[in-house]
Amino acid sequence: MKLVKRLLTLASNHIGTMIFACVGIIGAAVLNLVTPALMRRFTASLETPGTLTMELLVIFAVVLIAAYLMRAICRGISLGVAHIAAWQFVGELTLKVYDKMEQLSMRYYQDKQTGELMSRLVNDTRQFELLIAHSIPDLASNLLVVIGVCVMMFTINVKLALITLIPVPIVILAGWLYSKKVAPMFRTNSRVLGELNGVFQDNLTGMKEIQAFGCEESEHRKMTENCRYYTKVNIRANLANAVFTPGIEFITSVGTIIVVLFGGMLAMDGQMAVSDIVGFIMYLSLFYTPLSVLARLMEDLQVASASAQRVFEVLDSEPEVKQAENAVEMPMGEGRIEFENVCFHYNPAERLLKNISFTAKPGEMIALVGPTGVGKTTIVSLIERFYDPVSGRVLIDGVDIKTATLRSLRSQISMVLQDVFLFNGTIAENIAYGLAADNGQDYTEITDEQGHLKVKGVSEKISATIHKNPETDRILSSSVRTLDMEKIRQAAKIAHADEFIMQMPDGYNTLIGERGVRLSGGQKQRIAIARAVLRGTPILILDEATSAVDNETEAEIQAAIESLAGSRTIIVIAHRLSTVMRADNILVLDQGEVVESGRHEELLAKDGLYARLCHVQENARDITNTEKYITQI
Repeated sequence: MKLVKRLLTLASNHIGTMIFACVGIIGAAVLNLVTPALMRRFTASLETPGTLTMELLVIFAVVLIAAYLMRAICRGISLGVAHIAAWQFVGELTLKVYDKMEQLSMRYYQDKQTGELMSRLVNDTRQFELLIAHSIPDLASNLLVVIGVCVMMFTINVKLALITLIPVPIVILAGWLYSKKVAPMFRTNSRVLGELNGVFQDNLTGMKEIQAFGCEESEHRKMTENCRYYTKVNIRANLANAVFTPGIEFITSVGTIIVVLFGGMLAMDGQMAVSDIVGFIMYLSLFYTPLSVLARLMEDLQVASASAQRVFEVLDSEPEVKQAENAVEMPMGEGRIEFENVCFHYNPAERLLKNISFTAKPGEMIALVGPTGVGKTTIVSLIERFYDPVSGRVLIDGVDIKTATLRSLRSQISMVLQDVFLFNGTIAENIAYGLAADNGQDYTEITDEQGHLKVKGVSEKISATIHKNPETDRILSSSVRTLDMEKIRQAAKIAHADEFIMQMPDGYNTLIGERGVRLSGGQKQRIAIARAVLRGTPILILDEATSAVDNETEAEIQAAIESLAGSRTIIVIAHRLSTVMRADNILVLDQGEVVESGRHEELLAKDGLYARLCHVQENARDITNTEKYITQI
């Protein structure tokens, strides 16, 4: 009942449609009761010679045809309307779950598999259609039929009606045992399916690594075990159902035999007319059929209930990073960043950042360097409010970012991450990604010089239409705005991406595949940099943005970054110290603390951790250059 109550609350927009479906259900249930009454009257007329005339026979036939036809119409209305409401609700619920996932903080995803979350988003939400369009209407219809049949049977013969009710407590007890013993099995099925989807997603994403390391056989064995376990839990649940369903059918059959036996005895004693026996047996079939259907309904309800619980777990999850109720819109600022005694940890036993304080003035380039795992990426994650500090404050242009709306905060910042994510679409789409969100638009339209390329983005995560292909044309929203293709090329040139893009067969219209699989690591990073440049925010964060490029490309990107210096605040994380040598301020982190700060020359003069890191990289570079020289010889 809690599930149904919450379901009705979520589906409140469709209450009218569901009520209309209920009208069809009630109509079908009432008409189910009409036909046995007509057959009872027909049999009674046969018992009395001369009563049945040809005219009366035709009337009986016409009324029966009308009753069956109306029952079919009512049933069709209830099923059709219920399916409309169900699929509309499933679409809305899927979007609601997705929106919730967008709101959840990064910590929520740390221990979740993408495939398992996809299972909740698609498979589990789909089960609500089964609940709304099938289980609940069937339950309501059968309940109405049982009540109506009980009334009719008691009006025919009270004693026989009481005998009819003998199997009912047994059926109810069996249903209760079923819900206690079998229901957990269906919940296990949903969980195991989600885990299996997670394994599939991991393996499909990592297929290159599986093949590169020759792990096909080992992964096949793991997948075999997962599939066997999934098969096992499904067989176990369905075997339990295979015991329950025939059991209910047997119990109801015994009830029918009892009624026939006692009804026949009453007829033999002259206590019941034959017509009453015929009508009673017809009502009896209507009475026990819903009880037999109970088995299927219980299975459907348990499957839907298990899926609903998994969906509600997502909807009930609270984001760790929450927007304040009175959050203010942060106007586009100059990009001044201040950390005031910021402390942070993922695990209270292990403090990651300890009293971090620094200021990045507008237009400055700040570099974060240090060994792996000292908290460099965590610092930029705090700027974006992917996480909140345990103590201390982060301010942008004097505003505590906790008091600002998340949308206005993140509209100030562009990021280029070490693990670049590109969407499955064209190069132009990926470079232009994010612009519509900053302008409050649902769609972004991009046209090239010939007007061939159009890009539809944000609300549908970028889907392209090419005007010279009429089969793929789509009507865009009237809120589209045109973005000059030249601006995209300009951003690409700054990121030193235009040259390799123009060498591709379709240039900026080139489809790059899922996650940019058709591009090299360096190409993906340069497109990501172009995307950040085009967005034009006052703060630009580069987290190992040059890690996947060669020295020549790194120098080109570094030159591009330097050309942006002064126009925006740049936070750079890099293990390659050549990338940060020209920074206005270099913060050297160790054990979660800023142990040194200053310009490159100042830090070398201190002969501390930064100088040692530079010395190690210089030695490594000398060794690499020597190896290249020997190879050339």
